[in-house]
Amino acid sequence: MLMNSIEPLLRVKHLSTDFLTPEGTVMHAVEDVSFDVYPGQTLGLVGESGCGKTTTMLSLMRLLPAAGRITRGQVLFDGVDLLGVTERQMRHYRWKEMAMVFQSAMNALNPVRTVGDQIAEAILQHGLMDRAAADRRVVGLLDLVGIAKERKDQYPHQYSGGMRQRAMIAMALACQPKLLFADEPTTALDVMIQAQILELLRDIQQVMGLAIVLVTHDLGVVAEICDSVVVMYGGKVAEYGPIDAVYNAPQHPYTQRLLEAFPDLNRPGDRLASIPGYPPRLNELPPGCRFEPRCHVRIDRCANVSPKLILLTSDERSTSDARSHGASLDAHHYAACHLLTGPEVAD
Repeated sequence: MLMNSIEPLLRVKHLSTDFLTPEGTVMHAVEDVSFDVYPGQTLGLVGESGCGKTTTMLSLMRLLPAAGRITRGQVLFDGVDLLGVTERQMRHYRWKEMAMVFQSAMNALNPVRTVGDQIAEAILQHGLMDRAAADRRVVGLLDLVGIAKERKDQYPHQYSGGMRQRAMIAMALACQPKLLFADEPTTALDVMIQAQILELLRDIQQVMGLAIVLVTHDLGVVAEICDSVVVMYGGKVAEYGPIDAVYNAPQHPYTQRLLEAFPDLNRPGDRLASIPGYPPRLNELPPGCRFEPRCHVRIDRCANVSPKLILLTSDERSTSDARSHGASLDAHHYAACHLLTGPEVAD
């Protein structure tokens, strides 16, 4: 990505992650993914199920299962390449510098330990304070996410779905990280609770100055709280840029079709579009563009040559102007399609 006057908190460069199946087949789950996350900003990772969103997040946290391995790339956090540090050093970064709200809050908490005890664990593991101070910190965190202190000593089964999600957010904030990964934080919650969780994330971001990476398939959620968005397809970046640019002028055929398939309340009579076909299997990826078999504007080259990510536009607004408009500090718009022209993003 191009340089900005303010350095990103997190810079991901050409990240690739593979999985090895029991049969010995290599699955290319994430390939050549690049993006920047700036302090105090929210970036959305969006795409269909299986496109590599969660694998990207787990790669950044170095929490891949045993079958997964990062084969290429850099993950620069405050200038330090996290792929080059030891596991012991990485444990310092997890929760203290960056934390994650895992998918499926209903099942993420330990059912035989109290919620307060689980939140305190991260604080104690990092040696930030003694037990008494940690307990006071837990009460403050629960209050921050809207849970009464009397609930601290209750078990997960005594919490509603929305309360469990709030507890997971409190746990992620326990060590006051600079960066929060949120993996589908509104999944399995009703619409009203979803809205409350999103409002909570916004409020916490303003109070703590957090940067947030939000993984979701919900385009409405991305439009509501994100400053920039990465659209993924088949493990690769299809389009990336400020939220207004990508939503109002999508350039990749997949992004266009994805937005057309999302209901618009301003046009209730419109028939929803659909994308024919299915996402590619990770062990049977097409040699060219991953979207080519489903694309309505494909050309011959798309079948055999994988398109590079190119720079489409460069908005040279100042950083202060970008902040005042709620825009992304990286005001550049990128897409990977043979039908588009522009300078390629360098390796």
